[in-house]
Amino acid sequence: MTQNETPLFTGLLEHAKRNPVQFHIPGHKKGQGMDPEFKEFIGENALSIDLINIAPLDDLHSPKGMIHKAHVLAAEAFGADHTFFSVQGTSGAIMTMVMSVCGPGDKIIVPRNVHKSVMSAIVFAGAVPIFIHPEIDHNLGISHGITTDSVEKALHQHPDAKGLLVINPTYFGISADLKRIVEIAHSYSVPVLVDEAHGVHIHFHEKLPMSAMQAGADLSATSVHKLGGSLTQSSILNVREGLVSVNRVKSILSMLTTTSTSYILLASLDVARKRLATQGRELIEKTIDLANYIRREINAIPKLYCVGEEILGSKATYDYDPTKLIISIKKLGLNGYDVEKWLRETHNIEVELSDLYNILCIITPGDTLQDANALIHAMRGLAQEFEHYSEEHKETPVLLPEIPGLALTPRDAFYADTETVPFEESEGRIIAEFIMVYPPGIPIFIPGEIITRENLYYIKKNLEAGLPVQGPEDYDLKHLRVIKEHKAII
Repeated sequence: MTQNETPLFTGLLEHAKRNPVQFHIPGHKKGQGMDPEFKEFIGENALSIDLINIAPLDDLHSPKGMIHKAHVLAAEAFGADHTFFSVQGTSGAIMTMVMSVCGPGDKIIVPRNVHKSVMSAIVFAGAVPIFIHPEIDHNLGISHGITTDSVEKALHQHPDAKGLLVINPTYFGISADLKRIVEIAHSYSVPVLVDEAHGVHIHFHEKLPMSAMQAGADLSATSVHKLGGSLTQSSILNVREGLVSVNRVKSILSMLTTTSTSYILLASLDVARKRLATQGRELIEKTIDLANYIRREINAIPKLYCVGEEILGSKATYDYDPTKLIISIKKLGLNGYDVEKWLRETHNIEVELSDLYNILCIITPGDTLQDANALIHAMRGLAQEFEHYSEEHKETPVLLPEIPGLALTPRDAFYADTETVPFEESEGRIIAEFIMVYPPGIPIFIPGEIITRENLYYIKKNLEAGLPVQGPEDYDLKHLRVIKEHKAII
């Protein structure tokens, strides 16, 4: 096989051409049993390959045919010993990584700014998180990566840890010295798990940060759908043999994966891999050029700042991905959510993320010069419309959540006897639920942590700004679920 082949997609097309009579699920039977309006919009071609794991089409849970061939080609493309497709998104792949190395009571070293799927996996596994403080950028108001020094210190204190999880790159495109981090962890025989949700493309261009497999990591969960051209919810899990059991990884992934796997999602991974492997460098080169063009133009606009290579130089900002446009808007006196709404309502532009101080735009091979100019034009209009706004409103002060103390393991807290208390009266209690701003999905509180006044204030400021605070059972955040206190009988 060569990287120009698409064994899975090609196999599905050949099956569709045979047009067999289907007495199996899905029940829409190539769209004939579906709402006509939806069928017309989706199209017969797509519906003809919305199939199930019948014998000619292989089985994702035990691949031996076309899916196995697609896995082999993907492993070759990404420099892995084994690659497995995920139809549970990167969240499913991340949970598989954690649960493949951790069991009840096991320690796992993780940065605090991990995605919620990491903490969910820790709850399921019954593991104990050992948090590393990520480096904080007090100018931008965001967290970067972890440093080699903090990794060395954490492993020295916890040499019995079953794994070290690293985000590479972060949501904002910043990378630490992953190769050195891997070397440190491997010196303790600790496997390195990489959340590579925002880095599928970095493996295919030398101007981008080093990928997990290039750095020698043991496992990496990679979102092909985010930046690599496959359909939403489709991702891959890359494995390097040695410190992890490939068979255990396969077993856990199967446990977390639906038996009704989407062949449309699987096929999109197959063709995305082909395009990245055969045309990736050329496509990414153009994408980098386009992103840098936008960056230069935005940096020429008063009171706006788009982050560039000047951010490099600290121990946690070893490299960065220029296709991520972090645009700081705090000097306008606005918050990111205000700008996101303004762009939507005024210019019909949607951004990837907004927070209290920034908006984030991602540039991919799917963007054009016309798209770039539309964003530049809109940002010029923003600066002009709000030129004097900051004179009346102070620049938004940077506020970041602290890392609370962990009183119980996340699993013990999650399954403990609980009660709800008013938000304003929860300080000092042990929380039993997750609270995060999504995106990016980084926890403010996880089950088992002691609620602090500072983080309650941080939650309130995000709510006041209109940002999406998620996790608690009470969507309005009037109440929080906490561990029930058993008072002495008088």
